[in-house]
Amino acid sequence: MQLSPTDYLEEINKQSQSKFYDWSYHKLLQAGFNSEWAHTINSIVLLFLVILILLIIDFIARKVILSVVTRFIIKSKNSIDDYLIKNKTLKYISHFIPLFIAQHISPIIFLGFPNWLEAINKGIEILLVLNIMLIVHSALKTLRDILKTRKSFADKPLESYLQVSQIVLICIGGTITFSILTGISPLSFLVSLGAASAILMLVFKDTILGFVASISVSANDSIRVGDWIEMPKHNADGTVIEINLNNVKVQNFDKTITTIPTHTLLIDSFKNYRGMQTSGGRRIKRAINIKISTIRFMTEEEIKDLERIQILKPFIEQRRLEISEYNNRSQADQSMPVNGRKMTNIGLFRAYATAYIRQNPNINKDMISMVRQMDPTEHGVPLEIYVFSNDTRFEIYEGIRSDLFDHLFAVITYFKLEVFESPASDDLRNLSIKIDHTHLQ
Repeated sequence: MQLSPTDYLEEINKQSQSKFYDWSYHKLLQAGFNSEWAHTINSIVLLFLVILILLIIDFIARKVILSVVTRFIIKSKNSIDDYLIKNKTLKYISHFIPLFIAQHISPIIFLGFPNWLEAINKGIEILLVLNIMLIVHSALKTLRDILKTRKSFADKPLESYLQVSQIVLICIGGTITFSILTGISPLSFLVSLGAASAILMLVFKDTILGFVASISVSANDSIRVGDWIEMPKHNADGTVIEINLNNVKVQNFDKTITTIPTHTLLIDSFKNYRGMQTSGGRRIKRAINIKISTIRFMTEEEIKDLERIQILKPFIEQRRLEISEYNNRSQADQSMPVNGRKMTNIGLFRAYATAYIRQNPNINKDMISMVRQMDPTEHGVPLEIYVFSNDTRFEIYEGIRSDLFDHLFAVITYFKLEVFESPASDDLRNLSIKIDHTHLQ
C-alpha cells in the first residue's frame, strides 16, 4: 500500500522516535536496571533533558528574536507595534515555539507510558489554547489603546467592550478546554449548558445588566469619559474617569472617587453638565435681598448725583423724558409724590445692574442676560441676577461670579438701598444701649 507524503513523514518520525528511545533504554538495561526501572528512569531523564531544551528555546525566542524585533519596532514611527510590545502580544506569540516542539517531542519521552503520553498531550493542547487566549486578549487590549487615541472613540466605554470580549473569550476557551479534558465535542457541551442557562443568568446578572447599560449609554451618548456628572443618590459630583462593564468611576471635586454601578445609569436620574460645557456659557443665578424699608422715590438732586454714573446716564435721560411726557399728558399733580410716575432707587439700581452686566466682558452676550425682581419674602425683595459667564471652567466661573457680586454689593449704598441681613449680636447690643440711653434721659 502506497503512503501519502504526510503519512510517510509520520512513519519516519515514529521510527526515529523508537530508535532514540530504544537506544537510551538498552543503555540503562546494560547498566543493570530491570525493565520497569529502565523505562521509568529513561522517561525521567529524557523529560528533564527536554524541559532544559525547551527553556533554552524559550529564552532564545524571548531574549534574542523578540529583542531584535523590539528594537526594530522602537525605531519605527508606527505606534501600533509599540502597543503590541506594551501588551505583551509578541511575547505570547514567542511561547508557541517551545509548545510546538514539546508537542512533537513528548511521544519520544513517554513512549513506554501511553497513559502518561495521553495526559501530557492534553496538557500541551490546553497550554496552547490558553496561549491563544492570551494572544487574542492582548490583541484586544492593543485595539483598545489604539482606539483611545482616536477622537471619535476617546469618550466611548471601551473598557466595557473589552470586558465583554474577555468574558466571551473565557467562555470559548473554557468550552474548548473542557472538550479536550473530557473528549466531548464543544457542541454537545454547549447544548448541555442550555439547561443551566437560568442559573448562569442569575450568576452573571450584574454583568449582563452592566453590558446592556454600557451599550445603551454608548448608543444614546448620555455619558462619556470626561463628562461632569452629578448623582446625589450616590454622592457623586465630579468628572467621569472610567466607564467599564460593572461600574462607572467618578472623581469628585474633593479628589475622592465614587464608584457607581453601570446599570443604575438606566434606572436612576443624574445630571450631566456636558451641554453647559459645550455651549460656552455657565449660568449665574443668584439674588440680592433688598431691605423693603429702604425702597423709596428718588429726589431730583439724588437723580442728578446718580447721573454722573456713566453707564447709567443714558437710561436716566431716556427715563426722565418718558416720565415727563407721561406726567404732562396725564396732568399729574406733582405736589403729591404718589401722583404720576417717579424714579425709584430700586428701579435705578436694577437698571444699573443690567447695564453693568451688558458691558461686562466676562458675560456671554449670546445667552439670556437679565436682572429681575422676585416675589417679596420675609427676607426682603429678591433682586435676581440671571446671566451666563463666557467661561465654563469651575475656578474661572467662580471668580467671575464673585467679582460681579462684589461690585453690586459695593455700589448698592449709592442708591440709598440696604441689603437685608438677620440681626447680629452687635445690632442687638447697640439697640439695647440706645434704649438704655433713652430711659436715662
